[in-house]
Amino acid sequence: MSGMTLAALVTAAAEKFAIPGVAVAVWTDGTETYAGHGVTSLEDPRPVGEHTLYSVGSISKTFTATAMMRLVAQGKVDLDAPVRRYLPELVLPNEQWTSEMTVLNLLNHTAGLDWRLIVKVTGLTFERAVASLILEPLGLSDTRYAMTDIMARPSVAMGHNADENGQYAVARQWKDNRANNPGGGVASSVADLLRWARFHLGDGRAPDGTRVLPAGTLHQMRVPTAKLQSSTLGDAIGIGWFLRDVDSVRTVGHGGSGNGQFAELLMVPERDFAVVVASNASPGGVPCNQAIVRWALEHYLGVVDRDPEPEPYDQVRAAEIVGAYENDAMTFTITTDGSTLSLEVLLKPEIRAASEVEIPADYDPFAFGLLPEDEYIVTSGALKGQRGFFTRDDSGAVVGADLAGRLFTRLS
Repeated sequence: MSGMTLAALVTAAAEKFAIPGVAVAVWTDGTETYAGHGVTSLEDPRPVGEHTLYSVGSISKTFTATAMMRLVAQGKVDLDAPVRRYLPELVLPNEQWTSEMTVLNLLNHTAGLDWRLIVKVTGLTFERAVASLILEPLGLSDTRYAMTDIMARPSVAMGHNADENGQYAVARQWKDNRANNPGGGVASSVADLLRWARFHLGDGRAPDGTRVLPAGTLHQMRVPTAKLQSSTLGDAIGIGWFLRDVDSVRTVGHGGSGNGQFAELLMVPERDFAVVVASNASPGGVPCNQAIVRWALEHYLGVVDRDPEPEPYDQVRAAEIVGAYENDAMTFTITTDGSTLSLEVLLKPEIRAASEVEIPADYDPFAFGLLPEDEYIVTSGALKGQRGFFTRDDSGAVVGADLAGRLFTRLS
């Protein structure tokens, strides 16, 4: 695959993972390169291109964080200030949390909350504030929040979810409700996301030379603010961005998922490099995007990104973790056949039954293997390569598990 062109690689990956439509953008050596394969929808097939809109899920958080940093630069927000300064109505179960939670906690995944502080500070709707602070100055005309604006575009990718027989159905719900816009409501194209990446690789100026942020602010967003343990997301998080060292180079990025849609944005600042991938099918979207990003890193930069190899099966370690776990929305069940480990993560039936929105089907069980220091890695299926860890109580017994930043408490 190393001798392939980007276009050939995208076609091969889309076909391997059975993705109806994949779009890719790369910035390297001062040049933008685009490639696309397939269609926006199996029901209404239109060619995928660099301006096709996808639901980019949690990549939305980078727009929210950057808009907040512009307010910081304008002196309207203090990162170290308690959230209560701007949201006096904030009340949490623990008064200490309420008084100590800072604005920075909201931007580095350590608060457990998603408050629309930007609305309070600007006096605008969230969407209008982000547009005026970030989208309009940078000319990101493909990047939108409102469904009426999204569906008015000539090329919009529809998500696809596979049933138990592997047959695709088009996802009817395109995105979550408006309340989720700060954390997951953005629709964008790979062309706009590449422009977004180039801005973050730059000195804070818009393409026309207008200064949007002070020169040091974008670098500040890439400085670690909290460490992450055994996470596929990264080794640490800055302000809105996940940070990960790959083959001795620091990468900065964020992924996102919608209903049958997946996106990935990864930058290597020291090499002035960025790659963006968007795909429109589950369960193959995540491994497809990962394969393309890894190819791009190796092909353009010579940077090799490989999963760690799990340790041989250990009956003692397996016995310590086999059992049932749960959180408020999902169950997490580990079983063993005496030589391998399997993990099944399911949405609770009552949550699925009560939902007023379309929810994709659960994934099939995953094989996984153990790594050192109570860490593990998924070795098959849609989440192949996903890493997590187990937690223990003071006696040394395993009492919890983490998967993609979601914590599960052990039941048995």
